[in-house]
Amino acid sequence: MSLRSLLISALAWPFKTFIRRLIGEVFYQQARVTLLHEHGGVGLDWRWGNSLRRVHPIRRDFGWQSGRPIDRYYTEDHFLPAYQADIRGRVLEIGDDRYTRQFGGERVTLSEILNVNPGMGGTTIQADLTDAKQIPSNTYDCAILTFTLQFIFDVPAALRTLGRILRPGGVLLVIVPGISQIARYDMDNWGEFWRFTSLSARRLFEQVFRPEDITITTYGNVLSSLASLHGLHSTELTTAELDHWDRDYELVIGIRAVKRPAANTSH
Repeated sequence: MSLRSLLISALAWPFKTFIRRLIGEVFYQQARVTLLHEHGGVGLDWRWGNSLRRVHPIRRDFGWQSGRPIDRYYTEDHFLPAYQADIRGRVLEIGDDRYTRQFGGERVTLSEILNVNPGMGGTTIQADLTDAKQIPSNTYDCAILTFTLQFIFDVPAALRTLGRILRPGGVLLVIVPGISQIARYDMDNWGEFWRFTSLSARRLFEQVFRPEDITITTYGNVLSSLASLHGLHSTELTTAELDHWDRDYELVIGIRAVKRPAANTSH
């Protein structure tokens, strides 16, 4: 730290101490994020020390209001970039086509959006993945589901549909939560049923895809999991802290499954 920085810190210390006593530690640390935009957010020493003695999270919005959620960091900076070449041709995405456009680009010839609720903006297919007979078999080169399967009670039925509607050689890209708070709005309106592990994901996908055609990657560690549960966003941790992956703390699970082309039986 420079001499100038030390001098400024010393001069500001009495004022900061007064404000901290006036509004309390919790509000003081949150003010550092919302008003001062200090790097490191709420302050790691404070956040992981005294603040753990609390029964309410720092935020309940997954980190959306103040930045990008930590689980989206793993989705957008690691999983989808690793497999973006698979996002091509005819692509089906659940909810919206954000990732189709972001990672598929000019490789995509047709983008479709599936929702159960036809009133969702941009929806091109209204269907329930557990029983979507109206979608023809062997239709899509890629299907993208991010944070969707936890809201479907009959996951095996949904995976059977996805396996059926993929073309031979088509790829299914899925992100599911391992460690996460409940999405209260979704829970109250249509239900949130599952949290997954790498093993449960593999067992489920092996009911539809061959084991050798499934690749599973887990992301997260104890620090990023705690931060995510508190609703902190990705910029409140360093890249080194986010990118340390501990197999015992599966915050986010990414699954890539390929539909094996039909065997050539001609002679």
